[in-house]
Amino acid sequence: MNYYSTNKQAPTATLEKAVVKGLAEDRGLYMPEHIKQLPGEFFDNIQNMSFQEMSCRVADAFFGDDVETEELHRIVCDTLAFETPVVKVNNNIYSLELFHGPTLAFKDVGARFMARLLGYFIRKERQAGSLQGDVNVLVATSGDTGSAVANGFLGVEGIHVYVLYPKGKVSPIQECQFTTLGRNITAIEVDGVFDDCQALVKSAFMDEELNAHMKLTSANSINVARFLPQAFYYFNAYAQLKQTAHPAGTNSQLVVCVPSGNFGNICAALFAHAMGLPVKRFIAANNANDIFYQYLQTGIYNPQPSKQTLANAMDVGAPSNFARILDLYGESHERICNLISGATYSDAQIEQTMRQCHAATGYVLDPHGACGYRALQEQLQPGETGVFCETAHPAKFKDTVERIIGHEVAIPPRLAAFMKGEKRSVPMPNSFAEFKQYLLTT
Repeated sequence: MNYYSTNKQAPTATLEKAVVKGLAEDRGLYMPEHIKQLPGEFFDNIQNMSFQEMSCRVADAFFGDDVETEELHRIVCDTLAFETPVVKVNNNIYSLELFHGPTLAFKDVGARFMARLLGYFIRKERQAGSLQGDVNVLVATSGDTGSAVANGFLGVEGIHVYVLYPKGKVSPIQECQFTTLGRNITAIEVDGVFDDCQALVKSAFMDEELNAHMKLTSANSINVARFLPQAFYYFNAYAQLKQTAHPAGTNSQLVVCVPSGNFGNICAALFAHAMGLPVKRFIAANNANDIFYQYLQTGIYNPQPSKQTLANAMDVGAPSNFARILDLYGESHERICNLISGATYSDAQIEQTMRQCHAATGYVLDPHGACGYRALQEQLQPGETGVFCETAHPAKFKDTVERIIGHEVAIPPRLAAFMKGEKRSVPMPNSFAEFKQYLLTT
């Protein structure tokens, strides 16, 4: 399958080029030329499949034209070495727990898949003699992306990862997950906000001298190999509801709510829907960075400087993947609004939701999941069942969560292990000239 740019000015690309390059030559995001519908028998029998089995079927539809079946299935099964369980929170609201991977965040799925797929393409290029030197992955993070990508690529031969993160604007536990690894991972501490980090990465891809000097790609959700595999767990959520004979698994009254920052995660959910996943509608839950919410109300997309909030992974003022949503629905505001509604919450509302949920149900929300839970509480209609993404383990925000709910949050052993390492990072001003010079001389 070929991939085209959302800006429509770049030539189409193979999957390999789209993954290795990350961003199209015209600064657009790659989109598959068509989305394959999954057959009815797949959904009829999905409750009888393992997470890996159903995900292999989904991966075949996305990537099967470009990767040998056996190798693709190996990549999928190696990626999904953990479950994404659906957990009941109250009568009609369920949590899709996406924090059971190595770094306790939803981005483990996309990062692990991309690391393995990129490694596959690199091996092919080396065998053909068309690649010399390392492939350099540039990734901007507002929280969980950095740790998921760093750990997904840790030790992968022929790849070096540079994680750019805003100084003082990620939680200490998140920071230790990508600044203590060493080896082929370099953490760059930028004096700015997430949008500045993202702008540095995008500028690097467009710089001719830099690209002549080194082979660059991205592991942000702008990369098709990062965001598309996130569709896997939406199919898994539906299968789990159907397995328990829940009405939402049979009568298309399922509402999926995704806490949204850069919009890669909800894009994956929308692609799953386009492939036939029977979801009635979607809710994009925002924190105070409510650019998409305002678009839904007005039809005007007006990016703003990002604001720092409790839900820091959603602190994005110019969400890259908005371009994919526009493209997917023919830039029709009406079509988008017919399928997706929005919500936006202040820090005070996030705190209130976390306290109320814990007091009423005993369930501990992280600040991002709290946005999704509250949106379902407010917007579910009679007969509907809501599933929200709990995108990170509450222990990643231990001090904040404990202060809010007044209850201790245990740190899982694999998270505690990261906290024992020594921080190593490269301080960097918010200057592309200095960032470029650093890359040219390392």
